[in-house]
Amino acid sequence: MAEIKSCDVAEPVSTQDATQADRHGLLEHSREFLDFFWDIAKPHQETRLEATEKLLDYLRTRPTGSEMKYALKRLITGLGTGRETARPCFSLALAQLLQSFEDIPLCSILQQIQEKYDLEKVKKAMMRSALFANLFGVLALFQSGRLVKDQEALLKSIKLLQTLAQHYNHLHSQPLKALMDILSEVPEATFQEILPEVITGDLNVVLSSPHHLELFLLAQQKVPTKLKKLMGSVDLLSDENIPSLVNVLKMMATSVKKEHKLPSLALNLLRLALKEDRFSRFWKEVVEQGLLKKQSWPACYLCFRLLGAALPLLSTEQLQLVMQGDLIRLFGEHTVTTKLPNQFKFVPEMSEYIGTFLEGSQDDPERQLAVLVAFSSITKQGVPVMPTFWRVTQFLNPQALQDYVAWLQDMFLKPNLDSLIEFSTTNQKKSQNASLNMPERAVYRLRKWIIHRMVNIVDQLHQEKEEALIDQVARFCLFHSFFKTKNPVDQIPETKQQLSIPLDVRTRDFIIAAFFSLLQTLSIKFKQAPDQTQGGKSWTYHLVRLADTLLNHSGNVDAVTPFTTEQRQAWDQMLETLKELEARSSEAKATAFQHLLLLVGIHLFKSPTESCDLLGDIQTCIKKSMGEKTRRRSRAKTTDSQEPPWVEVMVEILLSLLAQPSHLMRQMARNVFGHICPHLTPHALQLVLDVLNPETNQDEDDNVVVTDDSDEKQLMDSEVPGGEGEDNRNSESEEDSEDGEESEEEERDEDVDPGFRQQLMAVLHAGKALGGVDGEEDEEELGDEAMMALDQNLASLFAEQKLRIQARRDEKNKQQKEKALRVAFQIRVLDLIEVLVTKQPENPLVLELLEPLLSIIRRSMRSSSTARQEQDLLHKTARIFMQHLCRARRYCHDLGDRVEALHTRVEQLVQQASRQADSSVALYYFNASLYLLRVLKGNTVKKPQEQSGLCSHPHPASHLAQAASCLDLNLVTSIYSGALSSFLTKRNSPLTAAMFLNLFSRFPVICKNLLPILIQHVAGPARPRHQACLLLQKTLPRGELRPCFEEPEWEQLIVQILVKVTENLRTLGEAQNKSEHQKELSSLGLLNILLKSHKVRQRAGNLTTLLDVLQGRQQILQQSLQQGEHLIGSTRLHDPRPLLAGPLEKKDAKEVSSATQSPVSMKRKKKGFLPETKKRKKRKSEDVTAIATGEDQPPSTGKRRRKKIKAKTSKLQNRSEKLSQVNGVTPTSPAEPAGKKQQQKALPKKEVSGKSPQSALPRKKARLSLVRSPSLFQGGAKRKRMMRKKGRAAQTPACPSSPATRSPVDS
Repeated sequence: MAEIKSCDVAEPVSTQDATQADRHGLLEHSREFLDFFWDIAKPHQETRLEATEKLLDYLRTRPTGSEMKYALKRLITGLGTGRETARPCFSLALAQLLQSFEDIPLCSILQQIQEKYDLEKVKKAMMRSALFANLFGVLALFQSGRLVKDQEALLKSIKLLQTLAQHYNHLHSQPLKALMDILSEVPEATFQEILPEVITGDLNVVLSSPHHLELFLLAQQKVPTKLKKLMGSVDLLSDENIPSLVNVLKMMATSVKKEHKLPSLALNLLRLALKEDRFSRFWKEVVEQGLLKKQSWPACYLCFRLLGAALPLLSTEQLQLVMQGDLIRLFGEHTVTTKLPNQFKFVPEMSEYIGTFLEGSQDDPERQLAVLVAFSSITKQGVPVMPTFWRVTQFLNPQALQDYVAWLQDMFLKPNLDSLIEFSTTNQKKSQNASLNMPERAVYRLRKWIIHRMVNIVDQLHQEKEEALIDQVARFCLFHSFFKTKNPVDQIPETKQQLSIPLDVRTRDFIIAAFFSLLQTLSIKFKQAPDQTQGGKSWTYHLVRLADTLLNHSGNVDAVTPFTTEQRQAWDQMLETLKELEARSSEAKATAFQHLLLLVGIHLFKSPTESCDLLGDIQTCIKKSMGEKTRRRSRAKTTDSQEPPWVEVMVEILLSLLAQPSHLMRQMARNVFGHICPHLTPHALQLVLDVLNPETNQDEDDNVVVTDDSDEKQLMDSEVPGGEGEDNRNSESEEDSEDGEESEEEERDEDVDPGFRQQLMAVLHAGKALGGVDGEEDEEELGDEAMMALDQNLASLFAEQKLRIQARRDEKNKQQKEKALRVAFQIRVLDLIEVLVTKQPENPLVLELLEPLLSIIRRSMRSSSTARQEQDLLHKTARIFMQHLCRARRYCHDLGDRVEALHTRVEQLVQQASRQADSSVALYYFNASLYLLRVLKGNTVKKPQEQSGLCSHPHPASHLAQAASCLDLNLVTSIYSGALSSFLTKRNSPLTAAMFLNLFSRFPVICKNLLPILIQHVAGPARPRHQACLLLQKTLPRGELRPCFEEPEWEQLIVQILVKVTENLRTLGEAQNKSEHQKELSSLGLLNILLKSHKVRQRAGNLTTLLDVLQGRQQILQQSLQQGEHLIGSTRLHDPRPLLAGPLEKKDAKEVSSATQSPVSMKRKKKGFLPETKKRKKRKSEDVTAIATGEDQPPSTGKRRRKKIKAKTSKLQNRSEKLSQVNGVTPTSPAEPAGKKQQQKALPKKEVSGKSPQSALPRKKARLSLVRSPSLFQGGAKRKRMMRKKGRAAQTPACPSSPATRSPVDS
């Protein structure tokens, strides 16, 4: 009704008869019909569309009734609603209505809209709603599809839109946009007739605003003849009109500044210039000399978007004109100077324009190449502004891609700086640094970008389709990395490519780095067939063969670093070994060794000395591992005892490869180590573990030198466009300088030592700067020469101090860098540990990994360092230890003589876990001991095939299985019993209950032996009692423990626990603090588990004492509740007697009925009950009589169904008794059997108000039942409903002696 209310203000005052008629018509409509209009205004589109469809279906059945009139009126009213989201909904519904019922005249609808929202009569407060109502009304007429066919309605709509356009503050440019949309759909004949109403004949008016110009262009496109008759010949690109045209475009650029899109007016002008073959004049005069003359970023962005949108429309010559002007230089400067995220960067949007162009011009490779070359030629000091990872090449035609790579290689070999579009930023123009503009520097930066660009192109290719291109790039990188041309030859195409400027050492260094990056890309990109060519060989093998070919053509090609005789012999031997490995290529180990040889062989060109030694050692290891037999190995050991095993040599080689910052080397080391794991020796494993132990590394000199990857980071900087990278570095250097000044001041204050103070005092005394008391006299005594000398001495002293501070700072930075390199190397070495644990979990050497991994975890968790590398090391070590080692399905089954040592290690691990300061560290040690227990359990003394099921068989055969296991149960029990006692007695023990629960679940026999300790502490002090009860609560219900006991042993265990719990309950209600209160709760929780889980209900004789204890504590409990000593919400746990009702049901009913009722469960506070008239009569209680007489009755849980006996009295008699009880008749004593039924029907419990005559406690505190405890029972609404049903079934007047009366607690 908000729509009607908002529009009633604008309506003229109607007569009384018309109002009554409208109301009468409104009442005639159904509720369903009126709901359509409410649903139309809802925000959900599906609801609106469904309501509109239903409204149309409804109106189709009544096309001439009053519903149609009301629907039109309601929809028109909705156009001016105050809710902005509802206006388009009503407009769309009105459009569909007019589309469905074409007999409704549009002029009448438009007239109703103008009368309803008359702009001249509407109040100022409703002006905005009226304006939008007129606008959406015209849009509804247009969306119906009938407006362009009705010329009269069209003219009226155009005039209305022109009127609405004057209210720019409210509607902005929406009326003119709607006018453009309408006129674009109008037929040419109709357009010619209405043209004088739309466009004036004055050209100045046309060039005054963007929308007038847009109407002019539309008319020129649809009716050029009629427009020429109206306005004459118009030349928009004349010298007189170009300034006005530029102003209009600037206005349009400002209006779409926040929309980030190209206005259609600019694109229409571009098409007009192309149509009239005047594109060159338009681009130079309007764009470059007009819009770019006074640089404003909205106008610049409009030009950028116009450039991107014009790419598909331009020819090759026009593209060259566009890409050589000022606009492209401005684009390069914008790309370099803008920084994310604070400033808008246009490169992603331009990349989308270029990608769209390339994707749509697949049949024109020449234009594709022209655009790509043009954008790659925008440089700043030689570096193109486009990134090296520019991914638009995925849309290139194969021929265009081949030509583009050829252009890159030609530009690398013969850099033509004159063909590049060079620009300079404002800062560079101000600095005028000649060293930055040297040609050699520009050539170096250009080549660096080109080589990385080619590598990234290969990364984006599909190998199956572009193998020839990949081979071309790989050969180019290999040749120019390690070789140079001596004499051109046809067999080697790279020798024909002459360098106009020779390559220097810096250039070759980054070419080598790019080559190995390319090799890594080819090795890891394709997972199904890694780095395989069509010939079935890897790319590394293919490149090694190419390198051998180049080495053999020594007359035509020279190596940059020529091989020595020893290095050439190592190369030739490597090739021979590769041939031998090819014969055994079916073996996985041979393939891994082949890849290792190829990779190290390629590195022979990069680092000949180190790689030569590695090649010799690798070949020796390969021959020994694959060619020798066991007998020959033994002979070799006897002849040369000093020679280390080949596995140890291979491990050292892999460690040296891991020290290099190469991901390819890392993957190769993992692969090879996985194949040599079965041959691993203890000393070989110790070589790996020594790297992970920093203590030994600091004392001993390692042969492994960790290299820094800063060179790679510097190479990666080239992927950032040159100017941008430098500007970023400049800004960062400024920030660093500011931070450095602050840190220097802090360090200067910290680094002032007493020695420097003494030297300073000596200099001051020598210069007499520190005199007696009168400082002024001392100052007068010092002359100019003395002051100069003093200044020089102070300056030299502070200069020395500054050098000392800088030296200390450099030393500190060096140590931090060395530490970072060491941690990074340890993270890489952990790859080898992970391979060993995952691929060889049965290897006995895996047991030697526990202590080193635990040492790393303990050291990392104790460290206060927050460096990311330290955290990565900790997380990776913890993941390997927990997931791959402790939780592995396979483990060592061949211990040999390690059994006794493993028992000792178990004891040490448990002791170390108990001595830790942090529970998180102790958890790893405890899990390590459990892993060793699992290994000992899974190994047998004589018969390995017999697995010891420690608790899977309750019969005596299980003892035979235990005897066959290597696990010393008595020793292990003593170890964990000490740990358990420490956990129960020490307040700040690092051990936790979760650790022992894990132990109990995995080793139930050990749990069986540790249960006496828990039972002993059940009746102990507060903390041990709580922990012991908690462990027993979690342990006893588990199914793994029960088969370990015989039936008599289990019963005896339960009885012992019940006795201890009974002792605890003797102090129930005497809690003075939170710890004692927690002790009571833990005892009650354990009692709950015993009564619930272990069928003690069949042994009612054992529970009599417990029930007596509970009943005897009721008075104390009641007093404690009155004093409010218990915590809030815990009073429900102090009445466990309902749990005992089931076991005691089979006793004599008279004995049970004679028991006194608990005074604690008497009262219940009425809170939140329903009114008396709403109460259900079936839930009336029967215990009010017992409460009034002070007699106790045993509580009933309702869990056992009792026999239903026919009532001795009729229903009429029951009703009369009920009425008499309600009226105050004294009930019969519960001791009389004949009056038992009357006792149960004494008073409705919900009608009792006030307090019980026996106690002044409120009834809320009397609800003390363990049945309602969420922490002890798996309660819920379903269980409560079942208990109520059983309780009501037990309330039937069965027999007088039945103890089935419900207590107030259970009701």
